[in-house]
Amino acid sequence: MPMFPSRRVMVGSGLAAMTAMATAPAAAAERPGPARALSRAIAAYSAIERHFGTNDGSGLVREQYPAAADDRPYSYEWPFSQVHIAALDLTAVDATYEAELARRSRSQEHFWNAGGGTTGLPGYDSYPVAPYGSGGDMFYDDNEWVGLAKVQRHLQTGDAAALARAKEIFALVRSGWDTDTSHAAPGGVFWAQADWSHDRNTVSNMPGAQLALRLHQITGKADYLHWARRFYDWTNSHLQSPGGLYWDHLDLEGTIEKTFWSYNQGVPVGVNVLLYEVTRDRAYLRRAERIAEAAYDYYVTQGRLFAQPVFFNSIFFKNLLLLESATRKDKYHQAMADYADQVWSTMRDPATGLVHFNAAGGTEAIQQAAFAQIYAVLAWPRAKWRTLY
Repeated sequence: MPMFPSRRVMVGSGLAAMTAMATAPAAAAERPGPARALSRAIAAYSAIERHFGTNDGSGLVREQYPAAADDRPYSYEWPFSQVHIAALDLTAVDATYEAELARRSRSQEHFWNAGGGTTGLPGYDSYPVAPYGSGGDMFYDDNEWVGLAKVQRHLQTGDAAALARAKEIFALVRSGWDTDTSHAAPGGVFWAQADWSHDRNTVSNMPGAQLALRLHQITGKADYLHWARRFYDWTNSHLQSPGGLYWDHLDLEGTIEKTFWSYNQGVPVGVNVLLYEVTRDRAYLRRAERIAEAAYDYYVTQGRLFAQPVFFNSIFFKNLLLLESATRKDKYHQAMADYADQVWSTMRDPATGLVHFNAAGGTEAIQQAAFAQIYAVLAWPRAKWRTLY
């Protein structure tokens, strides 16, 4: 199956235009309160159904708007999961979205490969399975985002089925651990179950650690903590730069791809916060603060935030709010609100409700969903931040 372009290559296509659009500061405006944030989240989410809906009863979405001639009937799993999570984030502050979340949760299962992938364990394929499609490779990070969303749902509502699915996803992730000692830096979870996948990534390991820590918190089982430490230690040993930020991935020959993506900084912040909560060792909280400060300096102070995809920034900011649930500070929450407002005022088309991050004017479902997530979480009360990832 072809690699979904928003994984690596597409992020460079619109970033120059995106950065140029964001160079001028947004017009001064009153900082939005929760009510305005919720209103904007609802507006952003409503545009998803209008412009990406498939209207065939599947509840799935299209990849982009306007569609390209060679687009497949439905989006890949990662974009859909972010639409699903946008509905989840809205339910935390607007109970009327429960029915919408139930619909998206059912549609999420159109990607579920019950027969299992190359390790024999079930998980979410990268494209819908029959009757909606022929499936695709299993990406570990795709599955981890859904697992973390299921944990969020369980923490907020006690949903037992969500917890059970999160456990299944973790079993899949654990099965992706590299056991070949002939590899450079043996260990780590691979990016995907595919012959072409030779990389072990920050994004396939740190979210796995985060999922394991959440399951340990919920169940008390020591094995989850054991695996969380394995994922965490391997990533810190091989993919954390001397400056504290995290590189993208390591291949089997030991070559490191040294791009700094914002979500790869956010998740380690969240992992350290959860390790602090589990162990009460304040060294983990200090590590979280150091990584967050280094990332804030790199992306916000040095003006690189708008050179990152919005769907990386949504994950980045959610983890910073998890940190501020422990520190009781507000610096990163304010940065998140400022970012959202600038996107709203400079990159959103009021006629369609869609955000545009490139000069061509198109919008991807994953971009719109991430934008809706950001405003939805800005509407949350602080007490709910501790359920984030």
